[in-house]
Amino acid sequence: MARKKKIDGWDDTSVTKGSGNIFLDLGFDEDEATVLLMRTDLMISIQRHIEVKGWTQAQAARTLGITAPRASQLKKGVWQEFSLDMLLKFAARLGMRPKLKLAA
Repeated sequence: MARKKKIDGWDDTSVTKGSGNIFLDLGFDEDEATVLLMRTDLMISIQRHIEVKGWTQAQAARTLGITAPRASQLKKGVWQEFSLDMLLKFAARLGMRPKLKLAA
């Protein structure tokens, strides 16, 4: 049986179910949260692709057509520095063939 722990009025056993989009949960507008989640998911896919290939930062930069410092930002997940457009181009350069699927 789990014990409840209260620290300064904080109850560590309370759980709030998320929406599935962390950006929406953080208070972003629905449209902006959707784009931010797409950017983040795409960046993670690109990072994993590069990792699976075993590429160095320099190899990834060459393949993506960017500088090594930009490849470093990508590797570190600095999503704010990359537009959805740019990430889609990177995915295409990696042969990932991104597709957009719309749902009602």
